[in-house]
Amino acid sequence: MAVARTPRGKWIEEGLRALAEGGPQAVRVEALAQALGVTKGGFYWHFGDRDTLLREMLDTWEEEVTAEVIERVESGGGDARTRLLRLADVVPGLTTDIHTDLAVRDWARRDEAVARRLRRVDTRRMDYLRALFSEFCPDEEEAEARSMIAFSVWIGGHLIAAEHPGRDREEVERLVWERLRA
Repeated sequence: MAVARTPRGKWIEEGLRALAEGGPQAVRVEALAQALGVTKGGFYWHFGDRDTLLREMLDTWEEEVTAEVIERVESGGGDARTRLLRLADVVPGLTTDIHTDLAVRDWARRDEAVARRLRRVDTRRMDYLRALFSEFCPDEEEAEARSMIAFSVWIGGHLIAAEHPGRDREEVERLVWERLRA
């Protein structure tokens, strides 16, 4: 009888969840195995060591927050304004949520390899925003400013705890995206 193994993707998914909750130090083989309800032997079937898992977690995060986001936005077609609005809808539905993004940012403060990866990811995100805004903002400075504002709302909006009288956070973020598309 064949032994069922926990799929590689489950280890990565659980690793990303642990990263989001407690940073890279929370990504421990024993803890992941316990969370998955398996022995840690299965881990070594897929990964040579913890560092390999951490790299593959970053690969998964990078792919989802760049290529997969762009593909989902672009697949719906439409003009740049339509795609920007779709982008605002796609980002909150990512598997690797903002907590993962924030954990990677914190990790990058202490690990230069992670910092290089984060710069690459953020540059790709900004390049995509620039391309969208440039389609209807002929002024390069205006496109750059709107891109930076949009990216700041995308990443930093979750850090603001302010109340919005008469509105919830989603409504306010929607207003921001509507203004940026104007």
